[in-house]
Amino acid sequence: MKKQTMPSAAEAEKLQALGLAVINNEAAAIKALGSRINGDFAQACGHMLACEGRIVVIGMGKSGHIGSKISATLASTGSPAFFVHPGEASHGDLGMITDKDVVLALSNSGETAELLTILPIIKRQGIPLIAMTGKPNSNLAREADVHIDVSVEQEACPLNLTPTSSTTAALAMGDALAIALLEARGFTELDFARSHPGGSLGRRLLLHISDIMISGDQIPVISEEAWLTDALVEMTNKGLGMTAVVNQQRRLTGIYTDGDLRRTLDRELNIHKCKVADVMTHGCKTANAELLAAEGLQIMEENKINALLVVDSDQRLVGALNMHHLLRAGVV
Repeated sequence: MKKQTMPSAAEAEKLQALGLAVINNEAAAIKALGSRINGDFAQACGHMLACEGRIVVIGMGKSGHIGSKISATLASTGSPAFFVHPGEASHGDLGMITDKDVVLALSNSGETAELLTILPIIKRQGIPLIAMTGKPNSNLAREADVHIDVSVEQEACPLNLTPTSSTTAALAMGDALAIALLEARGFTELDFARSHPGGSLGRRLLLHISDIMISGDQIPVISEEAWLTDALVEMTNKGLGMTAVVNQQRRLTGIYTDGDLRRTLDRELNIHKCKVADVMTHGCKTANAELLAAEGLQIMEENKINALLVVDSDQRLVGALNMHHLLRAGVV
């Protein structure tokens, strides 16, 4: 294994200064974009909002990588989009672009050969072409229906060659487009969750208590006429550390928990001669099955309880859940 060496204090200071210069350069490039959020930006948004198909993002090289990220951001925020590689477009992938689409083309120079080759075909389709370049007088900019200027004074690269500040500026402008469209469409947190069902936000906003609660014979439940010993047997068998207490109509009247058991023992009551209704907790916290699981968690946290009983509109018991169910579902 190659031995790693730490830079000297002087070398470390120089490296930090170089890194800071890049951050400052790119921050200045993004700040300069503020004046480009103008009528052209609004017109580009208008074309995308009116699009009945997909927003097709194309770009070559580093611009292609940025374009791929922009298309992913658009798609996940309510503006259906996908990325097409311009080189592949000339070999069949142009068939992916329909008459209902809008094309967003990225090229810092505005002279990328692979893009210019397919421009006539795109123009003949009569679909809106939005260009994002660093050269307002380039061929791509002139051919576009709308041009968004993402030029930078210089790259962060000391040679002024490596795409750095220019790609950062293009990415930021892409984010500006996506979020402007998100707001204009009235895209909500729930809409975002639907397109991210595997993420923590999706689980919080899409998962309902009914999806994770136990029901039927799995629910620990005892009649309010039962002896406390029967309640303890039910708690042991079901393993939730509590049991619901119901009347003859199966309406919830209370709950008996491990904590209630400790309080019962502190009172030195004879558990073999005690009815569960005499020692249960009345007016326990409940939830509706259609509540979000995250709302169930909030009820439990606010009331410092580890389990929650689920009832219908008539207070009839329909389910139960505890922290373990929320943990397994990824809500916690």
